[in-house]
Amino acid sequence: MNNKSFYLTTTLPYVNAPLHVGHALEFIRADAIARYKMIAGYDVFFNSGTDEHGIKIYTKALENKKDPKQFVDEAFLVFKKQVESFGVTDHIHFIRTSDPVHEKAAQAFWTRVNDRGYIYKKNYQAKYCSGCEMEKTDSDLVQGKCPEHPNIPLEIIDEENYFFKFSEFQKPLLALYDSRSDFVIPEFRFNEVKSFVSRGLLDFPISRLKEKMPWGIPVPGDDAHVMYVWFDALTNYINTLGWPDEGGDFKKYWISGTPTQYCGKDNNRFQSAMWQAMLLAAGIPNSYQIVINGHMTGEGGIKMSKSLGNVVDPLDIAKEYGTDGLRFFLLAEVGFDDSPFTPERFKESYNAKLANGLGNLTSRIMKMAETNLSEPVAVESVSFDPAFCTSLDHFEIDKACDFIWNKITALDRKIQETTPFKLVKTDKEKGCAIIRELVTELHSVAVHLQPILPQTAQTILGLITENKTPS
Repeated sequence: MNNKSFYLTTTLPYVNAPLHVGHALEFIRADAIARYKMIAGYDVFFNSGTDEHGIKIYTKALENKKDPKQFVDEAFLVFKKQVESFGVTDHIHFIRTSDPVHEKAAQAFWTRVNDRGYIYKKNYQAKYCSGCEMEKTDSDLVQGKCPEHPNIPLEIIDEENYFFKFSEFQKPLLALYDSRSDFVIPEFRFNEVKSFVSRGLLDFPISRLKEKMPWGIPVPGDDAHVMYVWFDALTNYINTLGWPDEGGDFKKYWISGTPTQYCGKDNNRFQSAMWQAMLLAAGIPNSYQIVINGHMTGEGGIKMSKSLGNVVDPLDIAKEYGTDGLRFFLLAEVGFDDSPFTPERFKESYNAKLANGLGNLTSRIMKMAETNLSEPVAVESVSFDPAFCTSLDHFEIDKACDFIWNKITALDRKIQETTPFKLVKTDKEKGCAIIRELVTELHSVAVHLQPILPQTAQTILGLITENKTPS
């Protein structure tokens, strides 16, 4: 057993609309890593939650004729049910940015950064995308629109706000990147953020006037302003561990552990540069690693987005094909690049690799075992294969799935070559010996499936223990 601690987080989605399959990708991939680490003996703290402040939430609450707090309370319950449908359940810790504990800790973070001289106030004018909750320069735009949210008109902000001195952190960030060759995974995403920082950094606003956007955490010492939504939200990664108390879980998982953050590629700058600069400004150790997923795309290769209205509801998929059916596609068929999700592609993968692959193999082996063996096979404890571990240690979950399905293919080939179902009729002892070998190897497949398809893995392990054919 390994007693090292491992801390893993996802980003916090807004609760202004239901989660889509792109969110499911992030949650399920992070969950697979958390499960792998737990089985490997790590003390794991797996964190997620909801981002509940900002103009998008405030506007949606008004549209629904609800108080913002009532709106987010109801939306959080929906969020939890959706996450459960992804197979992410009791081992995950949730934080809400409307929690009083989070709000106080976010204010403490602001105060520390301000006391260290990295916050100032000024008048400014900027183009602002409410979909990103971020200002945009002309170089960020495509034909005058935000490329991530082209259907949302840009706003013009002209007001006095607080700013963070991001410009002072170019050299410290580049030094951080130089010290950690795998700080951002995959490498091409790391190159993107290094290029971004190398071009020079601009200070960014971290507050909004309360009279224009009242739903937010008050700025310490200035009730006329609330924190910019993501400045408060980013601090959840340490607040959930009890910070500003620097002992307890914070020391265990952030200081002594390997704080790892999962996010989509549109969060690369936030997580890999802005958040890291904020930590430096507060005198808090940086994250250990940032893992960047690509986007799930819909028809025409367009990113799935709630604001674009081209999303696929993962609940519909889970209801028809089961939670593990959804998990399989998002773990086995998706790498670090953008990946298309269409019903046709999903069904083809499900039928070929799950129903006709793993399902048929399990049925054939257990049918032979139940028919020909007088008792269950006494399987021994199996550890993860080093090659499987290497893939997951590098967050290459699709390669870990390839490892499992290569074992499945090899088992199918062994059945075809040895034909034990025929051999037992002429040489029962030899035929049964091969069947026991097949059951043992199926057991190994099930063990490796545990972080990937937990429900399926437990079903197969139960069948082996009882020596029964799946119904």
